[in-house]
Order: sequence, then structure tokens, then C-alpha cells
Amino acid sequence: MSSSALDRLKSITNKISSYERSRKENLVLLQNLYNELGINEKVDVFSDLFNFKAINLSGASLLSESLGEIKKGKYLQILAIGYDKDAVIKSKNVSLGYFGKAQNVDETLKKKIVEFIIRFRFEKSFMTLEHYYEMLESFKIDE
Repeated sequence: MSSSALDRLKSITNKISSYERSRKENLVLLQNLYNELGINEKVDVFSDLFNFKAINLSGASLLSESLGEIKKGKYLQILAIGYDKDAVIKSKNVSLGYFGKAQNVDETLKKKIVEFIIRFRFEKSFMTLEHYYEMLESFKIDE
């Protein structure tokens, strides 16, 4: 193996290792926020959080260029989107946390709420990646 190929392999290995470390750390911090924000009162089992299709926030921005910016006159609320393929109305919003008028919410609390959602989305993206990776396995041709 040439030295440049070896360097590329080392770089890829380091990235994968870094992602896995970040993912494990993220899950610990996410679970801490799950308890701290009282979401455990709405979703009894931490892993059940990932049954939701998505978790959104009303009352503050989740866009990277304006992350956490308050939307005046709105209420700060964590909303989970559930999905039931057998129901007449397939998707359903579930409130995981209501925190009152966005402009009245303590800055530290607001940051934790935004962090919770971003950490959830980070883990959910790994789960989605794993799901599609497994699906692609069915397309592999036996050699």
C-alpha cells in the first residue's frame, strides 16, 4: 500500500472513530437533558424518543444562522411528531415540553432546550444512516 493510500486510510479511520466518540458522548448529554427538561415525564423510556419521526421547536429558531433566536409573541414548546401508519390521520404532534412565552424563558433554559433538539437530531441522523445502509445491503450482488 502506498504511503498516500495509507494516509487516506488513517484519515478515514480517524474520522469514523471521531464520529463514534461524538455519538456516544452525544447520547449521554442528550439523556441528561431529557431528564433535566422533564421530557422523561412525557416519554417514560429514553429510547422511545427515537420512535418519533422528528422533534421540533416552536418559539425559537433552529436555523444555524439564527440558532436559538426568539420569535416574538410565540410560546416556547418542544413538539414531537409521531406517525401511526394504521391511523386515519397518520401524523400527530405531541407536546414534550411547554415553557411559556419565548421572550420570558430564562436564557440558560432556552439554550438547553435548543441543545436537546439538536442533540436528538444528531442521533436520529445516525439512525437514519444505519437504516439506509442496511437497506442498501439488499442490492449487493453476490460475488
